[in-house]
Amino acid sequence: MNARVAHRALAAAAALAAVAVAHGVDAPPAADADAPGARVWNFRVLLDGQPIGRHRYTVTPQGERREVRSDASFEVRMLGFVAYRYRHQARERWQHDCLAGLDAHTDDDGRVTRIDATRDEAGLRITGGGDAPRLLPGCVLSYAYWNPAMLVQSRLLNAQTGELETLRIERVGPGSVDVAGAPTPAVRWRVSGAHAPIELWYSAQGDWLGLDSTVAGGRRLSYRLDTKENG
Repeated sequence: MNARVAHRALAAAAALAAVAVAHGVDAPPAADADAPGARVWNFRVLLDGQPIGRHRYTVTPQGERREVRSDASFEVRMLGFVAYRYRHQARERWQHDCLAGLDAHTDDDGRVTRIDATRDEAGLRITGGGDAPRLLPGCVLSYAYWNPAMLVQSRLLNAQTGELETLRIERVGPGSVDVAGAPTPAVRWRVSGAHAPIELWYSAQGDWLGLDSTVAGGRRLSYRLDTKENG
């Protein structure tokens, strides 16, 4: 793989891999993986089966609210040099199943973007991403794969770009996905629309287990859950 191919592949992967999880403005105290009721997802991130980094999510309930933290770090190396680097740090604040605030920071191989949002009576007000401030009325959800309510949506907010994207989400059927290196029964869902289709894997109880997508050059981007580090 040459550096140009690696860059193109991961540049396409980055928009998918960020998974649009962001941090909330005016949020309660930061989410703590040791807090009562907190859930932690630790994913190994793979490109064509080769590890390129990790993505960690922490979801902490706070009464009727939830706070979500996300931290992604990917690198593609070639001949000992970094051909592509991606960083995404985020916090998200939810009121029930509606996004109440976010603040996301992304460094896509040197291209830095930030999206901020706050909710008031009119809706979710978004700034950043190079566009004028905008208002999204009603209940807005992001690409919150950890939340099964996402699976019945037709539009989702991409917190890396600030865009509300139209999509289709459908259940594909039963299958199997590796969890901590072991094949595990799972239900597969497909998200199609703004990007290449994303395949999502959930347990029968609705717990998120993994992600797959084909990116530029026909390469395979995967998230695989490591339960040995999962809180």
